[in-house]
Amino acid sequence: RQTFISTYIHDIFSGSNPTAVPITKSKLFAFGKLVAIDDPLTEGPEITSKTIDNARRMYVFSSQGKDLTLVMFNGSLLSVFSRNPILENPREMAVVGGRGRFRHASGFITVNTQYFNTTNGDAVLEYNVEVVHP
Repeated sequence: RQTFISTYIHDIFSGSNPTAVPITKSKLFAFGKLVAIDDPLTEGPEITSKTIDNARRMYVFSSQGKDLTLVMFNGSLLSVFSRNPILENPREMAVVGGRGRFRHASGFITVNTQYFNTTNGDAVLEYNVEVVHP
């Protein structure tokens, strides 16, 4: 079976209630930075859009350029282990598994950056997911 999902993720590093929290102390996009994330998934690009779920994952800035590795995206949907070149638009990430009805899933996610604040790291990302699963 093939499933398509389109959603928006809101990375919020700033303000009094951030959803992306640095674990390591280094510059915002520095090599070696590790960030824990529990972002809202919404139907539209506005933060006031209907919330579908949360995207729980970790970012590891694993190169000295502007790339990062998305270590895990394992809320209620899918598992991803892929490079995420944050300055490329669009970019693709590999789906390597899942759980529940997405057990044994494989596929890809196309990501488009809708908004990105280079000062504080806040971003709105459009995720278009295409997976095959039993």
